[in-house]
Amino acid sequence: MIIFKNIQKIYPPDVDALKDVNLHIKPKEFVSIVGRSGTGKTTMMKIMTAEERPTKGQIIIGGWDITNIRPRDIPILRRQIGVVFQDFKLLGKKTVFENIQFALEVCGVDATRSREVIPQVLKIVGLTGKEDRYPIQLSGGEQQRVAIARSLVHRPKILIADEPTGNLDSINSREIVDLLLKINEFGTTVVLVSHNREVINSISKRVVALDNGTIISDQKVGKYIL
Repeated sequence: MIIFKNIQKIYPPDVDALKDVNLHIKPKEFVSIVGRSGTGKTTMMKIMTAEERPTKGQIIIGGWDITNIRPRDIPILRRQIGVVFQDFKLLGKKTVFENIQFALEVCGVDATRSREVIPQVLKIVGLTGKEDRYPIQLSGGEQQRVAIARSLVHRPKILIADEPTGNLDSINSREIVDLLLKINEFGTTVVLVSHNREVINSISKRVVALDNGTIISDQKVGKYIL
């Protein structure tokens, strides 16, 4: 599903963000990518979504070599990859329904289809009945659930969660992790980027550890070892 082949990423003038990274994530896997701040986790995520391009090496997503992806093809790629961020990135003046609908509208999905899809994703994340609430009326955990629902509207093959529990307490963090595991059970490949030791150690899934831009550990059923 995701293949990094000898990936190197250098930011000018001479910052080695990633160094000779080789990684193969299989379809339907749940993989946590861990490491301290500045170790290359976010750079890996940006390369997967074509926000950044590698300096050297090859990146393949779902059998598609995106190393030199054309700008016009990037939206097609991103409809196959759902992304969830630490800060939710919700629009404060839009309701839950409207926040999710916006993600559909920008891809040309009509209102009729939106009314079919949105209740489905809200049911998955446990927010049925809260369609008309605004972000300020929701808890942090609920806001993150909206963000996850929004990431699912195109039925992505891959879900990347970038520090999704970073702004949440331990109870809400556990609920978000359980939701990501549930989505993984549906058949979606999940990549969790995190430096939260407690969260990672509770999952009992594959853990890939980065340090100074290099993979230093890859455990099939891993713990946060750094």
